[in-house]
Amino acid sequence: MRVTAQPDGRTPAAGALTHLDEQGRAHMVDVTAKPLTRRLAVARCAVVTTVDAVAALGRPGNRLDPVEAARVAGIQGAKETSSLVPLCHSIRVDHVSVDVEVSAHRIEITAVTEVVERTGVEMEALTACAVAGLTLVCSLLDVDPEASIEELTLWHKSGGRSGDWQRSEPSAPRHQEAALPTLAGTAES
Repeated sequence: MRVTAQPDGRTPAAGALTHLDEQGRAHMVDVTAKPLTRRLAVARCAVVTTVDAVAALGRPGNRLDPVEAARVAGIQGAKETSSLVPLCHSIRVDHVSVDVEVSAHRIEITAVTEVVERTGVEMEALTACAVAGLTLVCSLLDVDPEASIEELTLWHKSGGRSGDWQRSEPSAPRHQEAALPTLAGTAES
């Protein structure tokens, strides 16, 4: 497969992968000419478990609340995204919130990230969800080795040249308890 760049060498052709140059080699996208704009991203995922997550995560003897640990881990994950994802720009994340809602067999995680930058903050929101989810799976492994992270998805982004984008809501819930979480009760950094 050969990827061709636009004449300016910076902007890929429509449908081309942005992290490949005209020779198909990996490269970091050059954002130096872009203006600083406010950018926001919202990502979601779910941890699905075969046990009652409410009972498992709240069991006596827990020295650290697993939900609060997941929130902190998600915030830290967002701040460290460029260290974890190759070719991702190193940016100062101005705001991160991670919301965790626990129900019987499903834990909904929503991450909101915001910056004033030359590049988007979508990867930071997705990383926040993934790291928070991993933290919860780690907490559940003793009681449920089948716990899994599912539906890691970008739901909204705004700012920059491409403007606003919103994922379409599914016509019917994918799971019995698939009501989308609200942004209330978020931990912030």
